[in-house]
Amino acid sequence: MHTMDRRSDAELVSGARQGDLDAFAVLVGRYRVSALRVAYGIAGSEAEDAVQDAFVKAFRKLEGFRTDAAFRPWLFTIVANESRNRRRSSSRRTKLDLQVRDQPQSAGAAVDDLVAQRDQRRRLLDVVASLPDRYREVVALRYFAGLSESETAAALSCPSGTAKSRLSRALNMLRAQLGEEVTL
Repeated sequence: MHTMDRRSDAELVSGARQGDLDAFAVLVGRYRVSALRVAYGIAGSEAEDAVQDAFVKAFRKLEGFRTDAAFRPWLFTIVANESRNRRRSSSRRTKLDLQVRDQPQSAGAAVDDLVAQRDQRRRLLDVVASLPDRYREVVALRYFAGLSESETAAALSCPSGTAKSRLSRALNMLRAQLGEEVTL
């Protein structure tokens, strides 16, 4: 089973370069959910197509991947680029439909609390979706995919300070629009 595979990303990349498609399938399984979060944050309803294209492109570019680099930020750079391309090429402007998994709730949680939490989450995601591209992308990479500051900067192909300032501005915009403290 792919989820139990304990090989490192570097070992899997090496295997995939040698023609082991199962090794690449493990990488896809390992990063698909996070890649979808990034893509939804950037491209909305085009996310699944963007992720599929990104994995195909990543597979084709494996020979050029620096083995001393981390695979995850490299992959998410491709995902972000494909998501941007999908967003730009989309002839229609659709409201971003960010899919967020519901967090497990205790059995005693009141229905009103669940509805309020879902409404609050939806409101936050709607505001994130309304941010300008550069700010929506940094939020998607940092919080939806859980990249570190340096990984986020690498995925955006910008200096760490630039990524940090974009994130700060994005959070300020979210606070201003929501009128409250933002916790992602």
